[in-house]
Amino acid sequence: MRKFLLSATVLTIFVVYALHTNLENESAAPIVIKPNMIIPSSTPTDTPVATLGPTPSNTFSTPVPVSTPQGRYRDGTYTGAVADAFYGNVQVQVTISGGNITDVQFLQYPNDRSTSVFINSQATPLLRQEAIQAQSAQVDGVSGATATSGAFIQSLQSALQQAS
Repeated sequence: MRKFLLSATVLTIFVVYALHTNLENESAAPIVIKPNMIIPSSTPTDTPVATLGPTPSNTFSTPVPVSTPQGRYRDGTYTGAVADAFYGNVQVQVTISGGNITDVQFLQYPNDRSTSVFINSQATPLLRQEAIQAQSAQVDGVSGATATSGAFIQSLQSALQQAS
């Protein structure tokens, strides 16, 4: 009976401590406003706005030309530097069209062991897709292919530096 009471007391103290710590952290959390964040206004937008004086009956608006943003890279095909991926080398070739990354090809990747072939058969398409989607070398690495991911990023960065 004594062991049970001691265990219950220790458990109760732990729960009280955990709750206290959790509540304390929530109340001290800072409010972060990001640049793209929309903050709702305190007044509804459908509220009529009072104007002073007469409103002109014929107002003309001149259309403002909107320029289509061009990509940030020069068109062409660029080959990145060879990067060490521990079990072999990684080298990529990136194709830029319209200023954007349109294709990434692996010229070299670790493929001399069956494990490397298996890992990279899954990792290389994901890394390629990430680079095209991100339009930069700032891609997420592939879990289980950490060395290949790091070498891919290095080689891709060197190719994109040539295209800048």
